[in-house]
Amino acid sequence: MVKSGLLDKKNRVLLYELVKTDFKLRYQGSFLGVLWSVLKPLLLFAVMYMVFVKFLKFTDGTSQYPLVLLLGISLWSFFTEATSVGMGSIVGRGDILRKINFPKYIIILSAMMSSLISLVINLIVVIIFASVTMHTTHANFTNLIFIVPLNIIQLFFLAFGLALFLSTLYVKFRDIGHIWEVVLQILFYSMPIIYPLALVAKIHIFGMEAQKIIMLNPVAQTIQDVRHNLISPTTVPTTWSTVNNIWLAAIPILLTVLIVIVGAVYFSRNSKKFAEIM
Repeated sequence: MVKSGLLDKKNRVLLYELVKTDFKLRYQGSFLGVLWSVLKPLLLFAVMYMVFVKFLKFTDGTSQYPLVLLLGISLWSFFTEATSVGMGSIVGRGDILRKINFPKYIIILSAMMSSLISLVINLIVVIIFASVTMHTTHANFTNLIFIVPLNIIQLFFLAFGLALFLSTLYVKFRDIGHIWEVVLQILFYSMPIIYPLALVAKIHIFGMEAQKIIMLNPVAQTIQDVRHNLISPTTVPTTWSTVNNIWLAAIPILLTVLIVIVGAVYFSRNSKKFAEIM
């Protein structure tokens, strides 16, 4: 299992320095710098909004949907970036692994923390945008907003568990990077990120409603939960309201825990050989 060495002062300092270095290197040589953390999801949102909402009419018909779309894209961008950079982080930091002895999962955490910082910036932008346009978008801020950090923590640990597993495979097989890109594309279009969940309400897979199957995906569950709890508790369905079965609704959370455990065990069993393989 992944050890608790992160609690040591030495490892906390190392994590801090790695996060600071990763964040600086990400925007090194860029004219706009950290602003790209905001601009990238905004530009993607603009394209998605014009194509899927304006032209293809992928909308739930509410004035809040542009905010729902922007928030979904921001969360998805975090998940894809966190898993991708986490996957390649061990190989990218091979020089440090050969020189210093420390818990190797810190490298993955440091890479993912940069993505988390970008997500926090994006969430602040969404909240400001929702507040300024409240008279037209009718964003509904309630006490549920205090649950959002828990939703973000779940999404982060889900990405962390996957990154532990993927980074271990990536040390041995570089093809994993290309395979994961394809998997991310499949996941993106299989979840209600650019389209509302109601759009697939009448579709059945193996005799079960497609929307119920979709909402058992922990990525879809967390994204919908953040949308619901942050800006739209009345119009955005969640796993709990879609599945209507407490045991089935708990599956995404159990899958998150399982993925973290499997990723941690697999990473721990192979991490001692990383320096030799690379």
